[in-house]
Amino acid sequence: MFRNLILISTLIAGSLAAQSFPIVEPGEVGMDAGKLARADSVIEAAVKAEEIPGAVLLVMRQAKILHRKAYGFSMLIPERKPMTVETVFDLASITKPVATATSVMILLEKGYLRLLDPVDMYIDTFEPWIDPESGKKERIRIWHLLTHTSGLPPYAPVKELEDKYGAPNPDSLMAYISRVQRHSPPATKFRYSCLNFITLQRVVEHITDMDLNTFSRHNIFEPLKMTHTRYKPGAGCAVTELIDEKPLDGVVHDPLARIMMDCISGNAGLFSTADDLARFAQMMLNLGELDGSRILSPLTVQKMITVPDEVDFSGRALGWDVDSDYSSNGGDIFPYGSYGHTGYTGTSIWIDPESSTVVIFLTNRVHPNDSGSVVRLRSLVANIVAASIIDLNGKTEHD
Repeated sequence: MFRNLILISTLIAGSLAAQSFPIVEPGEVGMDAGKLARADSVIEAAVKAEEIPGAVLLVMRQAKILHRKAYGFSMLIPERKPMTVETVFDLASITKPVATATSVMILLEKGYLRLLDPVDMYIDTFEPWIDPESGKKERIRIWHLLTHTSGLPPYAPVKELEDKYGAPNPDSLMAYISRVQRHSPPATKFRYSCLNFITLQRVVEHITDMDLNTFSRHNIFEPLKMTHTRYKPGAGCAVTELIDEKPLDGVVHDPLARIMMDCISGNAGLFSTADDLARFAQMMLNLGELDGSRILSPLTVQKMITVPDEVDFSGRALGWDVDSDYSSNGGDIFPYGSYGHTGYTGTSIWIDPESSTVVIFLTNRVHPNDSGSVVRLRSLVANIVAASIIDLNGKTEHD
């Protein structure tokens, strides 16, 4: 029954024509073109210094694209291939909010789960936190996973699990996560963890009886006309690290996703373009709707991007980063209430509802070797974009 309802809603949404965003000059949406041009210089300098092979920057305000440009190369080895604005990137952890958290919130809206539900309602082997002194047990809940306050460790020993259970082996990985020692009681400490979102993936799949790839495609990407967003896209992407002397092309970089999860994972594995992410971001700015396709309700979007009071120390909302130690991709100028996420491969998205601005900055910084860093570069780019907003109302130069 659930599968049939999903397919029917997808067909209805798919019949609605997608509209592309108009491309305008920065001044038409209250931004200073001269200031914004500084982003080109900063990114080009990073390419020249070999901090990154290449990048794509897309800046959008008030549903209008005012900067969309490619820099450098999508591949250096075995040959140089120029980057284009249509390049497909390994999003890495941007998978978490775009695919996994959004899927969870869709199920919440449909009445299949609550944020307060304990995880063991859906994964019966999932163990609670146990106080080592008193033996007191405290169950881990869905919202703890979404905010990275569950107590789960950051990652899992991939090689050890592969040697012990073979790979890919999602069930064995889930069994490991279910019983691995929790580092703290839930809702007491923020510790970013890929295991949280692999667990959420299993919850989604338990409820829907379909894999996360299928569910997110039918309920998010197809309705939004995100035509280049998918798991396992195949070759022709911005390549990442050299593994066994061959660059990963269209194969997820994250070891847990690639080796244990067969490339479909709640923590990583999604591939997309800047244009597709712009459609997702505008849906969020529109409070859940784009071009007649409603993905989430307005109140659900507001809930999703709000840091729960119980864990305000974390700076994390439900799948999104608002003000944590990982939110440097938002820079120093965008106001509190803006939100986004990064990906290990060098990807970034930042959304500011107050100014209706989106900054999508995609790089393949792990190519050819996992040695570059874009932490500072992301902040520089975000600051340049924010500083170029000279009219908060977004009026044109002629108004």
